[in-house]
Amino acid sequence: MTLPRLAPIGVFDSGVGGLSILQALQSQLPHESFVYLADSGFAPYGERDEAFVLQRAHHVLHTLLQQHQIKALVVACNTATALAIHELREAYPDLPVFGVEPAIKPAALQSQTHRVGVMATAGTLGSAKFQELQRSLQDQAEFVLQACDGLADAIEQQWQTPDDHTVRSLCETYLHAMGEFGAASRQIDTLVLGCTHYPFAKPVIQRIVGPDVRLIDNGQPVARRVAQVLHDKGLLVTDALEPKLHLLATGETRNLQSAAAAWLKLSAPVSVV
Repeated sequence: MTLPRLAPIGVFDSGVGGLSILQALQSQLPHESFVYLADSGFAPYGERDEAFVLQRAHHVLHTLLQQHQIKALVVACNTATALAIHELREAYPDLPVFGVEPAIKPAALQSQTHRVGVMATAGTLGSAKFQELQRSLQDQAEFVLQACDGLADAIEQQWQTPDDHTVRSLCETYLHAMGEFGAASRQIDTLVLGCTHYPFAKPVIQRIVGPDVRLIDNGQPVARRVAQVLHDKGLLVTDALEPKLHLLATGETRNLQSAAAAWLKLSAPVSVV
């Protein structure tokens, strides 16, 4: 497989949550072009079974390769990363494929109370990939896991008002179920946002857990990793070119168009694939 240096980087999620990863990528890689695909016709992934997510991930990657000749893929979805990343890498060994996963390792290193909260989808928390990661860190911190059914979808639908009553109510319910937050002994002092949608509700979450709790997501670490690998492979664009952005959706386009404009100040039109 020949990977042209000026080809775009593909980014996909089941909806608009992956825009938080795209934002970090654009900041870290200002000269690169991107194609963002929201698989909105089949969202959300977090409450789907493994076979379904695998099938969609393969279909999306095939579409991005055939229609946009991408030089790398960022799976900007924790659930799809957990369930499909290994198969995608095996199917396309010459293509750099990056995933996202709950940032529990840096959270464990930063926690002073050694109690780390993890908000994620049921699909992510139940995956073998996440459970293996958690086991590797069990001596470093105690992890309080919380599956947040419906939260990603609520954020998806309320792109204009992330402080929407439904989003706020779900956050309160799930966070209160996790126990006490704060800097005192036995309190959770570090909270991992283990879904790419959740960073868009950061202000709501921070108000609930209080100012002493550190919130951690994975946008910047993923962006730095992509930059390093592309540099090492001679695929990084560093010229003062005019980068391009294509926004694609498999279902309705309104959410992606509106969320991109509201959160990232992007005015690119959305095409249906």
